[in-house]
Amino acid sequence: MTPTQDDIKALGLCSGGLDSILSALVLRDQGIAVSWVSFETPFFSADKARAAARMTGVPLTVRDITPVYLEMLKNPRCGYGRRMNPCMDCHALMFRLAGDMMAEMGTSFLFSGEVLGQRPMSQTRPSLRYVEKHSGHDGYILRPLSAKKLPETIPEREGWVDRERLLDFSGRTRKPQMALAEAYGITDYPAPAGGCLLTDKGFSTRLRDLFAHGADDETEAELHLLRHGRHIRLDDQTKIVVGRTKADNAAISALVRPETDVTLKVRDYPGPAVVVPRGGSDEGIRLAAAIAAGYTKAPADQPVEVRVTRPDGRQTIRVTPLSRAEIGKYLI
Repeated sequence: MTPTQDDIKALGLCSGGLDSILSALVLRDQGIAVSWVSFETPFFSADKARAAARMTGVPLTVRDITPVYLEMLKNPRCGYGRRMNPCMDCHALMFRLAGDMMAEMGTSFLFSGEVLGQRPMSQTRPSLRYVEKHSGHDGYILRPLSAKKLPETIPEREGWVDRERLLDFSGRTRKPQMALAEAYGITDYPAPAGGCLLTDKGFSTRLRDLFAHGADDETEAELHLLRHGRHIRLDDQTKIVVGRTKADNAAISALVRPETDVTLKVRDYPGPAVVVPRGGSDEGIRLAAAIAAGYTKAPADQPVEVRVTRPDGRQTIRVTPLSRAEIGKYLI
C-alpha cells in the first residue's frame, strides 16, 4: 500500500557517528518518523548507536547478526579491503537485513549517513550502486547527506521526501557536517574513526589464522577471544591464548568454555591466564605448558609443575619454561 504523507516512516542504519545522526535529523525535519537499526557482531558493537539514540530520541533496534555475518565474511563477493574488512558486502548485507524489517516496523524506505566520496573504497558511486543492487531493495535506499549528487530514489520520486531539502555533501572534508551539527545544537559526537575490528591489522591476522585452522563452526567465544591477549599457534590443532594484563586475564577466563577448552596454570609462580581453545594434541599441550611457564618468573633451567584442566579432568605435568625468544617464533 502506498503511504500517505502523514504516515511516512523511514528506517536507517546507525553506526552512532555524526553522519548517521545528521541523516536522521534531516529527514525528521521533513516530518518523517525516523527510526534506526544497529547490528552487532563480535567485530563491532552498537554502543555508539545506543548513545546516539539517547541523545536524539530516535528509536533504536539492536540485533545480533553474527551467524549470517560470518557466512558473508568467509566469502565476500567483492573480497576484502586492506585487512579483513568486506565493506561493500557488509553494507549490502545490512541493508538487506534492514529491508527485511521494513514490513514489521511499518517503514516505507531505508536511509543511511553515507557520504559520496568520503571513503575511497566503500563510498564511491560504483560502490554505493553495488550496495543498493545487492541489498535486494534497489531504489528504496536514500542517502540524505549526498542525495542531490546521487540518482533520484523512489521515496523522492513518489514525493515521500522533498529532494530540495536534502543535501549535496561529498568528499572527505568534515566541515559541512560539523557546521550542520552546530546548527542542530549537537556538540557531543564520536570521532569519525570506525569501530570495526576487521580493519585492525592484528585482529585481522588472528582472524585469518582462526579461519585457516577452524572447523567452520567458530563460536562467538572464539571470536571474542581474538580481542584479548597474545595468540600463539603451535600446530594445526593447537593454539593458545595468553593474557597480557589483569583485564586480559579476566576477559580470557570469562570466555573459557569448560566443555571444550583446556586451561593451564603454573603452580607456585604467579602467571597469566592461558587457554587452549578446543584443546589440542598431547604434544601441543605440553608445549603450551612450557610457554605458560615461560611467562612466569620461574627459573629458566628448572622444571615446574603446570596444572592442565581438560573437559574430562585434571592432570599435572612437569615442563621446563620456554624462553621469550623461543616463544616469539610461534606468535601469530
